[in-house]
Amino acid sequence: MKEIERRRTFAIISHPDAGKTTLTEKLLLYGGAIHMAGSVKARKAARHAVSDWMEIEKQRGISVTSSVMQFQYQGYCINILDTPGHQDFSEDTYRTLVAADSAVMLLDGAKGVEAQTIKLFHVCRMRQIPIFTFINKMDRASKDPFSLMQELEDVLGIRSYPINWPIGTDGDFKGVYNRQLRQIELFYGDQSHGQAIVSSTRGTVDDPVFKELLGEPYYSRLVEEIELLDMAGDEFDLGKVLKGELTPVFFGSAMTNFGVGPFLEDFLKMAPPPGPRAFGEQIISPEDPNFTGFVFKIQANMNPNHRDRIAFMRICSGVFRRGMQVHHSGSEKPVRLAQPQQLMAQERESIEVAYPGDIIGLFDPGIFRISDTLSTTPGLTFTGIPSFPAEHFARVSAKDTMKRKQFLKGITQLAQEGAIQVYKQPDIGVEEFVVGAVGVLQFEVLEYRLKNEYSVDLKIQRLPHRHARWIVSSPAEPDQLNLTSSTMLVHDGRGNPVLLFENEWSVNWARDKNKGLELSDISP
Repeated sequence: MKEIERRRTFAIISHPDAGKTTLTEKLLLYGGAIHMAGSVKARKAARHAVSDWMEIEKQRGISVTSSVMQFQYQGYCINILDTPGHQDFSEDTYRTLVAADSAVMLLDGAKGVEAQTIKLFHVCRMRQIPIFTFINKMDRASKDPFSLMQELEDVLGIRSYPINWPIGTDGDFKGVYNRQLRQIELFYGDQSHGQAIVSSTRGTVDDPVFKELLGEPYYSRLVEEIELLDMAGDEFDLGKVLKGELTPVFFGSAMTNFGVGPFLEDFLKMAPPPGPRAFGEQIISPEDPNFTGFVFKIQANMNPNHRDRIAFMRICSGVFRRGMQVHHSGSEKPVRLAQPQQLMAQERESIEVAYPGDIIGLFDPGIFRISDTLSTTPGLTFTGIPSFPAEHFARVSAKDTMKRKQFLKGITQLAQEGAIQVYKQPDIGVEEFVVGAVGVLQFEVLEYRLKNEYSVDLKIQRLPHRHARWIVSSPAEPDQLNLTSSTMLVHDGRGNPVLLFENEWSVNWARDKNKGLELSDISP
């Protein structure tokens, strides 16, 4: 129970470029997990972000895959999931959110709520996970804080409670007023580019020194705004926060490190420890002595020298011990978990014991699939991971036919990771596949990874199809159906027949012309 209580497992969500990876790095810096944070873009010569470990992430300065980091801070054991913000990788992000107990929503102070944030917010809402908001880049000119709060309510439909309040938002940022401690924390633009922990001066509002330091217009405006907040704003209610109905708001700057420390401390006090999880009809609580966990992500080639595959498992109940034998829902067989690892992005170390809320890496000899359940109780199946239909398709083959074996291996492994969906046309050999992806950038990542991890140059021919539909029941054999000339019949990895359509019109045509044809956008 003590170990469960001190665990906090959360994901950081935002629109691309709001500073998510930078915030992750700064939290690691405070936890003492790293000693110098590498600013992601500005200082190319220095270092890359710790959580961006793939070569393509370092080159582009974006995250293309979720990474997991664990560190200790003030008696808490923290598991951070840094997710890709780019919509083309949203599938990975959705799956990762299933493993989190709370989410930190990062907004750019100048841009407010952006498109991708809205999508991710709704996934959190659907799962009723508490959301904590960090409004970033306050050291630059940003929107009026009152209008940012209004935006949270109008666009996302969630009430907010500012824990601190910014002083100066027109590029003249002076610091924040901490409402709970009733004190001002001053901001000094430091010279270390946010690579070290920032120091700030603290004191109460009534302190005459602060009136002097801030200057009259800033001081009187602050007093006025705080009065308005106290009178008209929402009351703080932790119960509502934990139900996902109220979001605590923090203002700061991840790049310069300002406000990150106070945010981390308040967040850890308010965020929930690991909670119960549904496995089919059964609700399993973390204190259940039987061990249960589920696989939410698979990553191949984290160490290119060893061609390894790691399955990421979230522990839901019981104590994990190295070498323990568990029941595997995918194969209905017992499996021994012999090489568990604790992860720090790409670096890892072996572990002996782990507790509910922890995320560990399991060496995968090719038996695990996303949403597999591992448990000491047979018959449990985790049902919480949605699968998303692909919206972009391409025909792929290896340029060099001699590389057929590597090509097959690469495509198979990346499909098992969930990075792409692979289909096969019935009358074509194994030299060519149709692949589907949720976002176009996934094709670039596929091409890049096959070349770098499997030494295969890819021939990619983009297809005009936009919809994949599985045949649930059919009045005739799939190849005898009356379909438009552009509709393509393929089979998925399990051999189920799938129809690829160019548009909604051809989907409707297929239903109209084949009475009794039942289609689904989710694989059976």
